[in-house]
Amino acid sequence: MKKLVVLLLLLSGIAYSQNEGFAQSGDGTPIYYRTFGKGKPLLIINGGPGMNSNGFEALAKRLGEHNFAIIYDQRGTGKSTLKNPTSKNVTMDLMVDDIEQLRKKLGFESWIVLGHSFGGMLGSYYTSLHPQRVEKLILSSSGGIDLDLLAEGDFIREKLDKPHRDSLAYWNAKIDKGDTSYKTRLGRGRALAPAYVVNPKFYPILAERLTQGNREILGLVWNDLGRIRFDCAPQLKSFKKPVLIIQGKQDIVPEKLAQKAHSVFENSRVVMLDNCSHYGWLDAENVYFSEIGNFLKS
Repeated sequence: MKKLVVLLLLLSGIAYSQNEGFAQSGDGTPIYYRTFGKGKPLLIINGGPGMNSNGFEALAKRLGEHNFAIIYDQRGTGKSTLKNPTSKNVTMDLMVDDIEQLRKKLGFESWIVLGHSFGGMLGSYYTSLHPQRVEKLILSSSGGIDLDLLAEGDFIREKLDKPHRDSLAYWNAKIDKGDTSYKTRLGRGRALAPAYVVNPKFYPILAERLTQGNREILGLVWNDLGRIRFDCAPQLKSFKKPVLIIQGKQDIVPEKLAQKAHSVFENSRVVMLDNCSHYGWLDAENVYFSEIGNFLKS
Protein backbone atom coordinates (compact mmCIF):
# COMPACT_ATOMS: atom_id res chain seq x y z
CA MET A 1 0.00 0.00 0.00
CA LYS A 2 2.83 2.38 0.91
CA LYS A 3 4.50 1.77 -2.46
CA LEU A 4 1.22 2.51 -4.23
CA VAL A 5 0.84 5.82 -2.38
CA VAL A 6 4.41 6.80 -3.27
CA LEU A 7 3.80 5.90 -6.91
CA LEU A 8 0.60 7.97 -7.02
CA LEU A 9 2.42 10.92 -5.47
CA LEU A 10 5.18 10.64 -8.05
CA LEU A 11 2.68 10.46 -10.88
CA SER A 12 0.73 13.43 -9.57
CA GLY A 13 4.00 15.35 -9.25
CA ILE A 14 4.79 14.70 -12.90
CA ALA A 15 1.33 15.86 -13.96
CA TYR A 16 1.63 18.92 -11.76
CA SER A 17 4.98 19.96 -13.16
CA GLN A 18 4.41 19.64 -16.89
CA ASN A 19 2.13 18.32 -19.59
CA GLU A 20 2.41 18.79 -23.32
CA GLY A 21 0.36 18.26 -26.43
CA PHE A 22 -0.96 19.73 -29.65
CA ALA A 23 -4.02 21.75 -30.51
CA GLN A 24 -5.09 21.96 -34.13
CA SER A 25 -5.74 25.35 -35.63
CA GLY A 26 -8.60 26.01 -38.01
CA ASP A 27 -6.33 25.62 -41.04
CA GLY A 28 -4.85 22.38 -39.72
CA THR A 29 -1.61 23.82 -38.31
CA PRO A 30 -0.46 21.87 -35.21
CA ILE A 31 0.01 24.17 -32.23
CA TYR A 32 2.39 22.73 -29.64
CA TYR A 33 1.83 23.64 -26.00
CA ARG A 34 3.11 22.85 -22.52
CA THR A 35 1.42 23.39 -19.17
CA PHE A 36 2.81 23.84 -15.67
CA GLY A 37 1.17 23.76 -12.25
CA LYS A 38 -2.49 23.97 -11.36
CA GLY A 39 -5.07 26.61 -10.55
CA LYS A 40 -6.59 29.33 -12.69
CA PRO A 41 -5.47 29.09 -16.32
CA LEU A 42 -2.81 31.62 -17.34
CA LEU A 43 -1.77 31.79 -20.98
CA ILE A 44 1.74 33.15 -21.57
CA ILE A 45 2.32 34.55 -25.07
CA ASN A 46 6.05 34.86 -25.74
CA GLY A 47 7.79 37.58 -27.68
CA GLY A 48 9.27 37.54 -31.15
CA PRO A 49 7.69 37.28 -33.55
CA GLY A 50 9.38 34.23 -34.95
CA MET A 51 10.53 32.82 -31.60
CA ASN A 52 9.58 29.52 -29.98
CA SER A 53 8.40 29.32 -26.38
CA ASN A 54 11.49 27.58 -24.96
CA GLY A 55 12.84 30.75 -23.37
CA PHE A 56 9.63 31.16 -21.37
CA GLU A 57 9.72 27.79 -19.61
CA ALA A 58 11.30 29.24 -16.45
CA LEU A 59 8.66 31.98 -16.32
CA ALA A 60 5.88 29.42 -16.78
CA LYS A 61 7.28 27.20 -14.03
CA ARG A 62 7.43 30.14 -11.62
CA LEU A 63 3.91 31.33 -12.42
CA GLY A 64 2.80 27.70 -12.36
CA GLU A 65 3.45 27.62 -8.62
CA HIS A 66 0.03 29.23 -8.12
CA ASN A 67 -1.63 28.99 -11.54
CA PHE A 68 -2.11 26.61 -14.43
CA ALA A 69 0.47 28.24 -16.71
CA ILE A 70 0.45 27.55 -20.43
CA ILE A 71 3.11 28.31 -23.04
CA TYR A 72 2.89 27.45 -26.71
CA ASP A 73 4.91 27.70 -29.91
CA GLN A 74 3.40 30.28 -32.24
CA ARG A 75 2.72 29.04 -35.76
CA GLY A 76 5.86 28.53 -37.78
CA THR A 77 8.08 28.31 -34.69
CA GLY A 78 9.35 25.40 -32.62
CA LYS A 79 7.09 22.36 -32.93
CA SER A 80 4.19 24.34 -34.42
CA THR A 81 5.49 23.64 -37.88
CA LEU A 82 4.52 25.21 -41.19
CA LYS A 83 5.89 23.52 -44.31
CA ASN A 84 5.73 26.65 -46.43
CA PRO A 85 5.25 29.90 -44.48
CA THR A 86 3.60 32.58 -46.61
CA SER A 87 1.62 35.78 -46.20
CA LYS A 88 -1.50 33.60 -46.43
CA ASN A 89 -0.75 31.31 -43.48
CA VAL A 90 1.20 33.65 -41.19
CA THR A 91 -1.27 36.34 -40.16
CA MET A 92 -2.38 37.93 -36.92
CA ASP A 93 -5.91 36.62 -37.41
CA LEU A 94 -4.67 33.05 -37.79
CA MET A 95 -2.46 33.51 -34.72
CA VAL A 96 -5.53 34.61 -32.76
CA ASP A 97 -7.38 31.54 -34.04
CA ASP A 98 -4.48 29.40 -32.81
CA ILE A 99 -5.01 30.81 -29.32
CA GLU A 100 -8.75 30.15 -29.50
CA GLN A 101 -8.24 26.57 -30.63
CA LEU A 102 -5.78 26.06 -27.79
CA ARG A 103 -8.31 27.44 -25.30
CA LYS A 104 -10.97 25.06 -26.61
CA LYS A 105 -8.54 22.14 -26.57
CA LEU A 106 -7.78 22.76 -22.90
CA GLY A 107 -11.46 23.23 -22.08
CA PHE A 108 -11.50 26.74 -20.59
CA GLU A 109 -14.31 29.26 -20.99
CA SER A 110 -11.86 32.07 -20.24
CA TRP A 111 -8.37 32.60 -18.92
CA ILE A 112 -5.81 35.15 -17.80
CA VAL A 113 -3.51 36.30 -20.59
CA LEU A 114 0.09 37.47 -20.15
CA GLY A 115 1.74 38.79 -23.30
CA HIS A 116 5.42 39.72 -23.32
CA SER A 117 6.98 42.05 -25.93
CA PHE A 118 5.41 41.08 -29.29
CA GLY A 119 3.29 38.72 -27.20
CA GLY A 120 1.75 41.82 -25.64
CA MET A 121 0.74 43.00 -29.10
CA LEU A 122 -0.76 39.61 -29.94
CA GLY A 123 -2.41 39.42 -26.52
CA SER A 124 -3.94 42.85 -27.04
CA TYR A 125 -5.23 41.83 -30.47
CA TYR A 126 -6.68 38.61 -29.05
CA THR A 127 -8.37 40.60 -26.28
CA SER A 128 -9.81 43.08 -28.79
CA LEU A 129 -11.40 40.21 -30.74
CA HIS A 130 -12.36 37.90 -27.85
CA PRO A 131 -12.78 40.12 -24.76
CA GLN A 132 -15.19 37.67 -23.15
CA ARG A 133 -12.42 35.05 -23.06
CA VAL A 134 -9.96 37.21 -21.10
CA GLU A 135 -10.42 37.45 -17.32
CA LYS A 136 -7.35 39.61 -16.75
CA LEU A 137 -4.62 40.91 -19.02
CA ILE A 138 -0.93 41.39 -18.23
CA LEU A 139 1.15 43.39 -20.70
CA SER A 140 4.80 42.68 -19.90
CA SER A 141 7.18 45.00 -21.80
CA SER A 142 4.55 45.00 -24.53
CA GLY A 143 5.28 46.29 -28.01
CA GLY A 144 2.10 48.33 -27.79
CA ILE A 145 -1.56 48.32 -28.76
CA ASP A 146 -0.84 49.85 -32.18
CA LEU A 147 2.11 50.49 -34.49
CA ASP A 148 3.53 53.52 -32.67
CA LEU A 149 6.65 51.46 -31.91
CA LEU A 150 7.70 51.76 -35.54
CA ALA A 151 7.98 55.52 -35.16
CA GLU A 152 10.75 55.02 -32.59
CA GLY A 153 13.37 54.22 -35.23
CA ASP A 154 16.14 51.77 -34.36
CA PHE A 155 15.16 51.72 -30.69
CA ILE A 156 17.11 48.55 -29.86
CA ARG A 157 20.38 49.71 -31.40
CA GLU A 158 20.08 52.99 -29.50
CA LYS A 159 20.35 51.05 -26.23
CA LEU A 160 23.79 49.72 -27.17
CA ASP A 161 27.18 51.35 -26.68
CA LYS A 162 29.44 51.85 -29.71
CA PRO A 163 31.44 48.61 -29.38
CA HIS A 164 28.23 46.58 -29.28
CA ARG A 165 26.71 48.56 -32.16
CA ASP A 166 29.83 47.90 -34.23
CA SER A 167 29.72 44.22 -33.31
CA LEU A 168 26.04 44.04 -34.24
CA ALA A 169 26.75 45.62 -37.64
CA TYR A 170 29.51 43.07 -38.26
CA TRP A 171 27.34 40.04 -37.46
CA ASN A 172 24.30 41.43 -39.29
CA ALA A 173 26.43 41.87 -42.42
CA LYS A 174 27.48 38.22 -42.27
CA ILE A 175 23.86 37.10 -41.88
CA ASP A 176 22.76 39.32 -44.77
CA LYS A 177 25.35 37.56 -46.93
CA GLY A 178 23.82 34.19 -46.09
CA ASP A 179 25.85 33.06 -43.08
CA THR A 180 23.22 31.82 -40.64
CA SER A 181 25.52 29.47 -38.74
CA TYR A 182 25.09 29.10 -34.99
CA LYS A 183 28.39 30.89 -34.41
CA THR A 184 27.21 33.93 -36.36
CA ARG A 185 23.78 33.97 -34.75
CA LEU A 186 25.36 33.70 -31.30
CA GLY A 187 27.74 36.54 -32.13
CA ARG A 188 24.77 38.69 -33.06
CA GLY A 189 22.99 37.65 -29.87
CA ARG A 190 25.98 38.64 -27.74
CA ALA A 191 26.05 42.04 -29.41
CA LEU A 192 22.35 42.58 -28.76
CA ALA A 193 22.05 41.17 -25.24
CA PRO A 194 22.99 44.39 -23.36
CA ALA A 195 19.94 46.11 -24.85
CA TYR A 196 17.60 43.53 -23.35
CA VAL A 197 18.91 43.18 -19.79
CA VAL A 198 20.70 45.50 -17.39
CA ASN A 199 22.50 42.82 -15.38
CA PRO A 200 25.50 41.39 -17.33
CA LYS A 201 25.10 37.98 -15.72
CA PHE A 202 22.06 37.44 -17.94
CA TYR A 203 23.83 38.30 -21.20
CA PRO A 204 24.58 34.63 -22.04
CA ILE A 205 20.92 33.66 -21.54
CA LEU A 206 19.71 36.40 -23.85
CA ALA A 207 22.43 35.76 -26.42
CA GLU A 208 21.39 32.12 -26.66
CA ARG A 209 17.71 33.04 -26.82
CA LEU A 210 18.36 35.44 -29.68
CA THR A 211 19.85 32.63 -31.79
CA GLN A 212 16.41 31.01 -31.96
CA GLY A 213 14.62 33.63 -34.06
CA ASN A 214 13.10 32.83 -37.44
CA ARG A 215 13.63 35.87 -39.67
CA GLU A 216 11.12 34.65 -42.25
CA ILE A 217 8.29 34.44 -39.71
CA LEU A 218 9.42 37.75 -38.22
CA GLY A 219 9.07 39.48 -41.58
CA LEU A 220 5.73 37.88 -42.42
CA VAL A 221 4.17 38.90 -39.11
CA TRP A 222 5.37 42.50 -39.33
CA ASN A 223 4.12 42.71 -42.90
CA ASP A 224 0.72 41.52 -41.73
CA LEU A 225 0.67 44.03 -38.87
CA GLY A 226 1.10 46.71 -41.49
CA ARG A 227 -1.48 45.18 -43.79
CA ILE A 228 -4.20 45.19 -41.13
CA ARG A 229 -3.07 48.60 -39.83
CA PHE A 230 -2.75 47.12 -36.38
CA ASP A 231 -4.57 49.29 -33.85
CA CYS A 232 -6.46 47.73 -30.95
CA ALA A 233 -7.35 50.97 -29.17
CA PRO A 234 -10.92 51.38 -30.50
CA GLN A 235 -11.95 47.92 -29.24
CA LEU A 236 -9.91 47.95 -26.03
CA LYS A 237 -11.55 51.15 -24.77
CA SER A 238 -14.56 49.05 -23.80
CA PHE A 239 -12.52 46.35 -22.02
CA LYS A 240 -13.33 46.81 -18.32
CA LYS A 241 -11.51 43.87 -16.73
CA PRO A 242 -8.23 44.35 -14.81
CA VAL A 243 -5.07 45.08 -16.78
CA LEU A 244 -1.49 45.20 -15.45
CA ILE A 245 1.07 47.01 -17.60
CA ILE A 246 4.60 46.29 -16.39
CA GLN A 247 8.03 47.00 -17.86
CA GLY A 248 11.52 48.23 -17.03
CA LYS A 249 12.57 51.85 -16.74
CA GLN A 250 15.50 51.00 -19.02
CA ASP A 251 13.33 48.94 -21.38
CA ILE A 252 13.89 48.93 -25.12
CA VAL A 253 10.16 49.67 -25.33
CA PRO A 254 9.55 53.38 -24.59
CA GLU A 255 7.48 54.15 -21.49
CA LYS A 256 5.08 56.24 -23.56
CA LEU A 257 3.74 53.06 -25.16
CA ALA A 258 2.83 51.75 -21.72
CA GLN A 259 1.24 55.06 -20.81
CA LYS A 260 -0.77 55.09 -24.04
CA ALA A 261 -2.13 51.63 -23.28
CA HIS A 262 -2.92 52.80 -19.75
CA SER A 263 -4.92 55.73 -21.15
CA VAL A 264 -6.98 53.35 -23.31
CA PHE A 265 -7.80 50.65 -20.77
CA GLU A 266 -10.46 51.69 -18.27
CA ASN A 267 -9.18 49.46 -15.45
CA SER A 268 -5.39 49.41 -15.77
CA ARG A 269 -2.30 50.04 -13.68
CA VAL A 270 1.27 50.78 -14.81
CA VAL A 271 4.35 49.51 -12.97
CA MET A 272 7.80 50.72 -14.04
CA LEU A 273 10.64 48.59 -12.67
CA ASP A 274 13.90 50.17 -11.47
CA ASN A 275 17.22 48.99 -12.95
CA CYS A 276 15.38 46.81 -15.41
CA SER A 277 15.26 46.51 -19.19
CA HIS A 278 13.11 44.16 -21.28
CA TYR A 279 13.04 41.05 -19.08
CA GLY A 280 11.50 41.91 -15.73
CA TRP A 281 11.74 38.39 -14.35
CA LEU A 282 15.51 38.53 -14.83
CA ASP A 283 16.55 42.10 -13.96
CA ALA A 284 13.90 42.72 -11.28
CA GLU A 285 12.83 39.22 -10.31
CA ASN A 286 11.42 39.90 -6.84
CA VAL A 287 9.41 43.00 -7.72
CA TYR A 288 8.23 41.57 -11.05
CA PHE A 289 6.79 38.42 -9.52
CA SER A 290 5.45 40.29 -6.50
CA GLU A 291 3.51 42.71 -8.70
CA ILE A 292 2.15 39.94 -10.90
CA GLY A 293 1.33 37.75 -7.91
CA ASN A 294 -0.63 40.53 -6.22
CA PHE A 295 -2.45 41.29 -9.46
CA LEU A 296 -3.43 37.66 -9.93
CA LYS A 297 -4.73 37.43 -6.36
CA SER A 298 -6.72 40.67 -6.49
